[in-house]
Amino acid sequence: KHKLFGENRIQEAQRKFTPEIISKFELNLHLIGPLQTNKVDAALSLFKTIQTVDRPKLVNEIYKSIQKQKFPIVTKNFFLQVNIGDEPQKSGISIDQLSALYDKCLKFNLNITGLMCIPPANVKSDPYFEKMLTLRENLNSELELSMGMSSDYETALKLNSDIVRIGSLLFL
Repeated sequence: KHKLFGENRIQEAQRKFTPEIISKFELNLHLIGPLQTNKVDAALSLFKTIQTVDRPKLVNEIYKSIQKQKFPIVTKNFFLQVNIGDEPQKSGISIDQLSALYDKCLKFNLNITGLMCIPPANVKSDPYFEKMLTLRENLNSELELSMGMSSDYETALKLNSDIVRIGSLLFL
């Protein structure tokens, strides 16, 4: 049975996954799309893992929301999204800022359990996934890697990805 589902948008996830459905089927929801700071509360109340932590301002908002405890916090795990191809149009922390963001998250007691990336399109993804392996080793070798999508998941799996995002292969 499939238990782990990723969603790009909070609103879509709220429509599809009611608390009753999540509980009944013991689902594990991951936010894999960008998170705006004004939607942090909604994300923390729905997703077990947020894979798209990518900037200090977002870390501050997550921390503030958790401290307020206005609602049950479902999120237990966070991944840092790395802009592995240094592409200005993509979300993600730059490689040179990754360590500082990781340290900030640890200071705020956020449970960072992984790193996530989306390599540039239409190029071989191997070097980018290999770079993620190096980043993980330099930061914390226990971190999971979320890398690989429908077009390059086989490469990602060969390079030890723990999570692949293959939605378009499943939902054509």
